[in-house]
This record gives sequence, structure tokens and C-alpha cells, in this order.
Amino acid sequence: MAEINILRIVSMPFDENTYVLFKEGLADCIVVDPGLEPEKIVDALAERKLQVCAILNTHGHSDHIAGNGTMKQMWPDAPLVIGHGDAEKLTDPEKNLSGPFGLPLISPEQDLTVKEGDTYQAGGIDFEVRETPGHSSGHVVFIVRDGDRTVVLGGDVLFKGSIGRTDFPDGSFADLKQAIETKLFTLPGESIILPGHGPSTTVEEEIEGNPFVGKPAGYKG
Repeated sequence: MAEINILRIVSMPFDENTYVLFKEGLADCIVVDPGLEPEKIVDALAERKLQVCAILNTHGHSDHIAGNGTMKQMWPDAPLVIGHGDAEKLTDPEKNLSGPFGLPLISPEQDLTVKEGDTYQAGGIDFEVRETPGHSSGHVVFIVRDGDRTVVLGGDVLFKGSIGRTDFPDGSFADLKQAIETKLFTLPGESIILPGHGPSTTVEEEIEGNPFVGKPAGYKG
């Protein structure tokens, strides 16, 4: 089985992580959460002669959808995919939080919405969908199983030693905690979490040490 390669591209000013996934030997790639500096993504793809076959959004906040327009302009046939609960944020600057910053941003509309338990396939890669509300009410994570490796494209749910903010209008710490405990902490301990900001981590590392939702916060498993 061809190995899945994963690139991380960081966009300013929020240090937002965009991920590009592609199988060795294939030109098709999947872009996850294209951020506010889409030219960085375009350059990285050109360098590797990759073509976007799908655009995935973990949620609809502006720093994770800002590059959707550029991606769709350059690769119009690539479906734009987001969780059903956050689709409305794509075209609503107040709900995607760009309006309050004074820089209203509108993304192209979704081509497809996904929900809990769905599997989406693109570029020869299967993405398992789990709904993880709390940071954003319609947030989803995409789980990829690559041989013995499990990778979570986690958006703003669980960070290395931290968690996503829950003080936005549709945020909820209780929902986020429950989502982490039931949707992420139930994965194998060595599962890799690729978050929307900051460095990668593992499920085991966060169970053992996360001060907000792990054992230091009373998690029993």
C-alpha cells in the first residue's frame, strides 16, 4: 500500500496549520483547512507537482477557511467538504468570526457536507468523520488509518497540552470535553493528533498530561 505523505503549512497571523495529504506516486492531493496565506499552499503543491482533488474543512472559522476561494479558483472541480453543522459559517462573516475582526470573509459554498460516521474518499485516502462540537458547534475531525498508523486531522479540538477555545457564541466546554473523551481518547494511544495550531501530539500524551481534559483534570478512562 502506498504510504500517505502529510505536509504541514503554517499561515499567519494565527499560526494556523494547513495539511496536505497525498499518496506516494500520485499527483492528487487533499488540502485540509487552507488558511490565510494560500499562496504558501500553492507554492508547496507546485514544487511537488500536486493537484488538489478535495478541500476539507474541520470547521468554519475564518482562519481555517480563508484559502478556500483560492483553492476553488485554481482547482474548481475539487469538492469543498465541511461538517453539516458548520456549513453556514462559510458564507456568514459574523458566524465565521471574520466580521468582528473588521475583515469580513466569505468562502465559496460547500459542495458536500459530512456527518458522524461518514467516510469520505479522495486521492485514494479514506477519511472517517467524527463530530466534535465544543469549539465550534459543527466541528468535525477526519481520521485516516494508514497501515498501523492512525492520524487525526483535528482542527481546534485538542492541542498539545491544551484544548480549543470554548468562549465563542456556539462554544461549550462541556461539549468539547465530552467529544474529546468519547471521540479521541477512545482511539489507540499512539494515534497522532494533527491540530489546527501548534505541534502534533498523541492521544496517549494528552490522556496522561493534558491539564484541561486528561488525567491531571480527573479523566479516568
